[in-house]
Amino acid sequence: MDVSKPDNFKVSLDVIEKTMTGAGPSNYHPRIRQAMSLPVLGHLHTETLKIMDDLKEGIKYLFQTRNSLTFCVSGPGHAALECALTNLIEENDVILIVCSGIWGTRAGNIAKRLNANVKMLYKHVGEQVSLKETRECFRMYKPKIFFMVHGESSTGMIQNNIEDYGNLCREFDCLFIVDCVITLGCTPLFVDKWKIDIAYTGTQKVLNAPPGISPITFSQRAYDKIVMRKSLVKSYNYDAILLGEYWNCFPLRPRIYHHTICSSLLYGLREAIAIFIENGGLEASWEKHGKVTRKFHSILEKNGLQLFIENAENRCPSVTSIKVPDNIDTHKIISYAMNKYKVEIGNGVGMTLGKIFRIGLMGVNCKDELAERVANILIEAIRAIENEKVVSKI
Repeated sequence: MDVSKPDNFKVSLDVIEKTMTGAGPSNYHPRIRQAMSLPVLGHLHTETLKIMDDLKEGIKYLFQTRNSLTFCVSGPGHAALECALTNLIEENDVILIVCSGIWGTRAGNIAKRLNANVKMLYKHVGEQVSLKETRECFRMYKPKIFFMVHGESSTGMIQNNIEDYGNLCREFDCLFIVDCVITLGCTPLFVDKWKIDIAYTGTQKVLNAPPGISPITFSQRAYDKIVMRKSLVKSYNYDAILLGEYWNCFPLRPRIYHHTICSSLLYGLREAIAIFIENGGLEASWEKHGKVTRKFHSILEKNGLQLFIENAENRCPSVTSIKVPDNIDTHKIISYAMNKYKVEIGNGVGMTLGKIFRIGLMGVNCKDELAERVANILIEAIRAIENEKVVSKI
């Protein structure tokens, strides 16, 4: 053989339990682990299709929508983002993208690859966009598509008054895409009431489900745009109509084979939604995440740490961003917490790299005792590194 068998696989796999309190993924509930260990099923087995049908109803509840074209994309949140843009964008379509963190930048990157006419509405990192300046951009650029992030995981900011932008899009006959990867389940979101045409999320945040299967929903307006396209959707994998036929979103059409979906991921997501509903559903989760996060913020501020998003109303309840004290190496803090306590503290990403810590308290990790523990570990780590610097100077 030209290539020999690698020695790496002679060693058994060993994974250490960690407390996943970065920006995601979060820890699984034990029931989700158990569900994912169930026997594998085929992608067209009757039991698999029944689970997919169950998931559609659960996702509609989470999104608060009656959209028929609601399903999961096989892939992470990036895949759902690409699915949303790929289905709506045709050559030279004008898309206006709000960019105040990494996800607006990513959306712009994908849209350019689809040959859209991309217009960026840039804001300072962590700063909300206003309805007034957005309206001015609508008048100037006349976009066919408008993209906004509800909760920006790179900064911990939430964009308020999403419903106002839904009304604006209807006024200008523009389709409205909203990224709600870190907000679904921890704060109010109403796809139908807020006139959102496409919303998508990740499963590994508040739901504590495995990544790799991402819920997405398309309004009737979005569906009409897709079927009236002058050109084929540029991706077979992300073609919403084909995916909708696989997920039985069109009862009068035959269910088709599209791809080999991972049944284990379906099990995990179904169990995650079941647990979420058993624990009181949306309203109970919104209340819990708000309460625990406010307590977490209070502990941090009492110990002299500064939150990156200054206005409390603009902070996302799932991911908290904390300013890094002067002359502190974020990597040393992150390593300290992981090596000593097996607790994850996230670094910034993109423009916030090295400038903030990101801590997520989501789903099963959203509880008072863990908020106190992670806050104390962060404070201890910072003091330890500061003392280390003082000693080294002596």
